[in-house]
Amino acid sequence: MKKPMLLCTGVLLLPVSLWARQSPAAEASKKAMENCENLSSLEKKMEALETQLKDWPGLSRYRKANAELSAPAEDQKRVVFLGDSITDSWQNPQSGGFFPGRPYIDRGISGQTTPQMLLRFRPDVLLLRPRGVVILAGTNDIAGNTGPMTLDEIEGNLASMSQLAHANGVRVVLCSVLPVSDPIAPDGKMILQTERRPPEKILALNEWIKKYAAANDDVYLDYFAAMADEHGLLKSELTADGLHPNSKGYAVMAPLAENAILLALSGKP
Repeated sequence: MKKPMLLCTGVLLLPVSLWARQSPAAEASKKAMENCENLSSLEKKMEALETQLKDWPGLSRYRKANAELSAPAEDQKRVVFLGDSITDSWQNPQSGGFFPGRPYIDRGISGQTTPQMLLRFRPDVLLLRPRGVVILAGTNDIAGNTGPMTLDEIEGNLASMSQLAHANGVRVVLCSVLPVSDPIAPDGKMILQTERRPPEKILALNEWIKKYAAANDDVYLDYFAAMADEHGLLKSELTADGLHPNSKGYAVMAPLAENAILLALSGKP
């Protein structure tokens, strides 16, 4: 981090007369100056990446909250929601809030993929002693957030989480991956979500999740069917960016999740 800053300092001290005499050098200096202006944001990105490398699964995110969480009462039907930003953002007031009054615990982390969730499944799910777990994952795997992933690899990670839950007496709700779309941003540019998350891959993964749930006594929660339009894309009224639900989107998802949890806890997949 120090070297880029020194470089920028050197550029700032170059005499203006030198810029005038050496136009190619002046042009290069101007470009370097522009890079310096972006240095602050680059430093923040590098710090974030360094933090992720030190704690790739994100175990520290909920460590304190998990330690402070009391054991559930014997009759309490505690349920953990495990997922990525779609689960993580459910806690925001603008999203409608996360099931007020329910003994549900949000353990979503923005940007995460199934291998990261699998690594934190014990501390963020099993050790909280829930009756059930709602797993919504896969969209970031398809997008390659943590590197290229095949559908077989994604499916294997989902299966491993389901198996861990069953081995510990936890009922499982496996959610479909949400559809995506390519909306127009406020600046007039199209947000191309379908490039990183091809709809055909989402459909293929959802078909596997549905079949796996049926074969392994899990409940399949089909968000996709409720949120897709006639073209199989995320309904425009349910999102702002073509990927994440807005408050209307969460309003569609909440009762579907509640119903799936009731089925799971009753032992009826």
